[in-house]
Amino acid sequence: MWEGKKKFSYFCVDYGKGKVIYMYVTHTFEPVCDEKSRILILGTFPSVKSRENAFYYGHPQNRFWKVLAALLDENIPSSIEEKKKMLLKHGIAIWDVISSCDIEGSSDSSIRNVTANDIAGLLAASRIEKIYGNGDKACRLYDKFCKEKTKKEIIRLPSTSPANAAFSMEKLLRSWQVVKESDTETEKK
Repeated sequence: MWEGKKKFSYFCVDYGKGKVIYMYVTHTFEPVCDEKSRILILGTFPSVKSRENAFYYGHPQNRFWKVLAALLDENIPSSIEEKKKMLLKHGIAIWDVISSCDIEGSSDSSIRNVTANDIAGLLAASRIEKIYGNGDKACRLYDKFCKEKTKKEIIRLPSTSPANAAFSMEKLLRSWQVVKESDTETEKK
């Protein structure tokens, strides 16, 4: 199985004003993936809360875990182990497009100086068939930094971020239904 390396992060401070202007941050946790994974869901980069929790979609108002649990007819997982178990049970891998970047807080719109994760390496070492992007930014970053190496299309899904207030939970569930359909397809194989 593919394994990445452990990484570190640090930030820069504007000492004149005493506040963080931007942070250069490196992704510190590994993708969730195993030999049964057929679906990959990519985010952009972990939020501040996710970095604090050392796991994906850690902000309590991010609807990622609620959406997946509803689609997969599972209870909403609370612990990291429960989240991993639910994903892997359904052949779902998750990771982020970005390995390191400059970022202000959790703002995807502030991302610059991107280094991408080795998505092509993950795909080569797995049986992933479909790639979904959690939000437009993840898809645009994938297209810019990864698509040429992977030769695979990414399917855009609306972001589960609380910043995407235009999408109610019901609207997210309708849009994300394609993940459930992919899960059903992989179960038949």
